[in-house]
Amino acid sequence: MTSHSSQPAAASVAASVTEPVTAAAAEPVTVPGVVPAVVTAGRMARSAQPVLDLPGGGELRPWRRSDAEVLLTAAQDPAIRHWNRLLVATTEEAHQRIERMHRRWQDERSALWAIARPGGEAVGLIGWGDIDLGGGSAEILYWVLPAARGGGVAVEAIRRVSRWALDDLGLHRLRLCHSVANPASCRVAAKAGFSLEGTMRSALLHADGWHDEHLHALVQGDI
Repeated sequence: MTSHSSQPAAASVAASVTEPVTAAAAEPVTVPGVVPAVVTAGRMARSAQPVLDLPGGGELRPWRRSDAEVLLTAAQDPAIRHWNRLLVATTEEAHQRIERMHRRWQDERSALWAIARPGGEAVGLIGWGDIDLGGGSAEILYWVLPAARGGGVAVEAIRRVSRWALDDLGLHRLRLCHSVANPASCRVAAKAGFSLEGTMRSALLHADGWHDEHLHALVQGDI
């Protein structure tokens, strides 16, 4: 994005060189048609990824190298493997995945947290991918290990990262997309306050072929 400022008009200079010369002040210039960024670039990179509290003593925290085993466990779960692109086969690959999460925060491309129980044990992943600071939007990413499902953990985590994205980061629109063959995610989206906006045909390729997806969204003012 570029902006243009007008040059100050040339100041008149008196004949006497002993008189001070004062340049005319430039008037502020607005450029018609230029839309400012919703969130200024550098907003994330300049700050550390926060720890976000959850009800009941849990928290959302940045991923650690010591969480590698959690990623390996998740990659072996049939449901997580089917609905998420989590291809991690070794501890080294898990470490690389965690390092990439931290790089992408600095690059302002994604913001991913570990869903952690009281005491710090990670039981899931939550956060934002496809972050567009200029356009003010992002898409939710999440999964929860089998032992932690069914207690509302995903809903509470989505609500918490949504408040952070809208109130703290300043995004305007958040998306949650899932296969129409995954009704559990549809229920989670509704409970978290995301309105169903429609169906995107043949939107995502899974191992068993192309799936239609439901598009849910949450915008500023919804919560």
